[in-house]
Amino acid sequence: MENILYAFAMRLTKNENDAQDLLQETAYKAFKYRNLYKPHTNLRAWLMTIMRNTFINNYRKKKRRQTLHDQTDNHYFLNSGDQTVRNEGEANVTIGELQEMVAKVEEWARIPFLLHYQGFKYDEIAEELDIPLGTVKSRIFFARKRLKEMIYQHYKHDLTEEMFA
Repeated sequence: MENILYAFAMRLTKNENDAQDLLQETAYKAFKYRNLYKPHTNLRAWLMTIMRNTFINNYRKKKRRQTLHDQTDNHYFLNSGDQTVRNEGEANVTIGELQEMVAKVEEWARIPFLLHYQGFKYDEIAEELDIPLGTVKSRIFFARKRLKEMIYQHYKHDLTEEMFA
């Protein structure tokens, strides 16, 4: 039975050490919850279910933690510290381009859009600009639609090149 479970663990983890850990954790849980096993039922299926669920739960925990698995000999990645280098050049260019596009949106739609972008609520914008709430919503909708069109037109060429590269 152990060979079957180990083979299943290897298929799940694709790593000997992780498979051993998973097998051990499965054995521990099977022993801990042995009172939940119904005699004269399929023991192998019960153990494989425990193993599969344990694997899935562990995977989800690792995913949430964004754990870095450093396989290098000297643990270079773990020992590299907080010296992260960020390249914000592309983001800065994109922000500038987007600001230019926003500036091209008609003023009657741009002003409510910018106020909403700055965090004002629809009713606050309506009060500030002295226009009906429905008008504020439609102008913001129009500004978003217009920006989507401009972004699509601006980046359409880049997207086409990427697809055929």
